[in-house]
Amino acid sequence: MIEKNPASDSNGERKNEYHVLISDIPEGERPRERFMAVGAAGMSQRELLAILIRMGPPGVGALALADQLLKEFDGLSGLARADINELQVVRGIGPVKAIEIKAALELGKRMILAAPDQQRTQIKTPGDAAQLLMLEMGVLEQEEVRTLLLDTRNRVLSMQQVYKGSLNTASMRIAEVFKQAIRANCASIIVAHNHPSGDPAPSAEDVKVTQSLVHAGKLLDIDVLDHIVIAQNRYVSLKERGLGFEE
Repeated sequence: MIEKNPASDSNGERKNEYHVLISDIPEGERPRERFMAVGAAGMSQRELLAILIRMGPPGVGALALADQLLKEFDGLSGLARADINELQVVRGIGPVKAIEIKAALELGKRMILAAPDQQRTQIKTPGDAAQLLMLEMGVLEQEEVRTLLLDTRNRVLSMQQVYKGSLNTASMRIAEVFKQAIRANCASIIVAHNHPSGDPAPSAEDVKVTQSLVHAGKLLDIDVLDHIVIAQNRYVSLKERGLGFEE
């Protein structure tokens, strides 16, 4: 059955939108059935999201609601950035669905760092570190500083949030950056912070902070392998550019 849902057009007049319900989709094309047939990797974002949603409000199918969410929040990155209350603004998303969506996204983030020692992510290039950090840090609306703690083989032991706020030498305590690294007795760290503006170009202050971090690392016998600036889908490695790491 295809149900008709009234909506307003650009002139403010009522029009009809038609939403195909899951029950109207041929069985082999339904999200759950397709998941069983092709696996998670073969599914689109909207299909995976529809599985979480299960069903929309009257007259709106789960796939249509998934499309609406992805459009409203500009894709998965926007969903990751939105809080539970913001998700509930979309008709059909109540507190339970909002919590389930946010929980699923959070599990995806944590899975990367949850592997046993022999399977831990090894950082071989700045791109490896950026990909690990970008999913979450690329969508932050406030500047944050985080560190990746690494063992002697550059495998990730943990990711630590140092603090929120603009990165500058006046407000940042260098000791806070190394605090967890010292406790974990790690061999090296990678420092990262994000630019909510979307431009990852390092500022003069970023370079100054990097110089201070590298100097402190030498005194503490903890190598600062890199300082990475993260923006949505982009990053800059200060080590690659030779900024703040001069001998």
